[in-house]
Amino acid sequence: MLFIHNDVVAKLLTMRECIDAQEHAFRQIPSGGAIHRPRIDMYVPCEREDGYYRWGTMEGASDGIFAIRMKSDVMTWPVGKDGFWRESKYCVRPGTFFGLILLLSTRNGEPLAFINDGLLQHMRVGGGAGIGARHLARKDASTVGILGSGGMARTYLEAFHTVRPITRAKVFSPTPANRNAFAEEMSARLGIDVRPADSARDAVRGVDILATCTDSMVPTFEAEWLEPGMHLTMLGPRELSRAAIERCAVKIRQGVGGVKMAESDRVKAEVGHSPVAYVAGTAEEMKRLPAKTDEGGFGGDYPDYCDLITGTVPGRTRDDEITFYHNMGNQGLQFSSVGGLVYRKAKESGLGREIPTEWLLQDIRD
Repeated sequence: MLFIHNDVVAKLLTMRECIDAQEHAFRQIPSGGAIHRPRIDMYVPCEREDGYYRWGTMEGASDGIFAIRMKSDVMTWPVGKDGFWRESKYCVRPGTFFGLILLLSTRNGEPLAFINDGLLQHMRVGGGAGIGARHLARKDASTVGILGSGGMARTYLEAFHTVRPITRAKVFSPTPANRNAFAEEMSARLGIDVRPADSARDAVRGVDILATCTDSMVPTFEAEWLEPGMHLTMLGPRELSRAAIERCAVKIRQGVGGVKMAESDRVKAEVGHSPVAYVAGTAEEMKRLPAKTDEGGFGGDYPDYCDLITGTVPGRTRDDEITFYHNMGNQGLQFSSVGGLVYRKAKESGLGREIPTEWLLQDIRD
């Protein structure tokens, strides 16, 4: 069995491979060749009076590989000095995080690998956005507007550059140093003109592809800023207003992002960025959790990727249409497909740290 750290993932995984692996898995869903269980979270009161502990999992299986991705976070929902309402997280202390992917063989049940999820998480989400752009953005799309300047924003831009002839991008972040650093780094990495924007409005104006890549709890731009011919996607479910989504002529979701369950005192929909959550705590403690809002892109009964690629529904039919790819859903399958790819490449390359499989096997029937 292997332990595969982020540094190994960085050596082995390219964006094109990440996109192609996901599409290969997604195309197997209609025939039953691939399966996934959407994300479900569990919330428990933590030591902070302004936060909650969150455990999250998602699962998927394809091509002989089963994956479960596990996250352990302390969650808060602060409003910063800049007025932005965000979802924030950490494990143990601010700046450190826990996310782990366990891979197992569906052929004989063998545990295959543990993978740190940090870089693979960024790549699989950015790759998902790339899938949307590959099928819905105009063929000649060459400019990108990015709202947000973190790791996800980097992989989104890399993915767009992989599937379209991108030559120029603009990025806005409320912190000037962050957007300047993003522009300098991504210009050098991709060999294109990436410039910091002074405002969200400036970043949106005149681009072919618009992506909002933030941890915002509220919409990040105004619906009337959208222009004919744009392709739109997002990271979090609350970054887009319903008015913005309604302006899109074509709306496609990646897949099923959450399990539909009857709500109760302990089962709640749309807690922060969680589509479905089981919640512990007293009535007073649960007041720490963010309330639902009227805005957000959790749902939407849109056709999905499989509907699009099988021709059940059309995609873009005119250059002036605004298209939208809801970049949520199929999460567990993303981890099995991309994680499986990384595992196979690690085995071939002799990379990763060996863990005796015997440590995880037992002779007591469970």
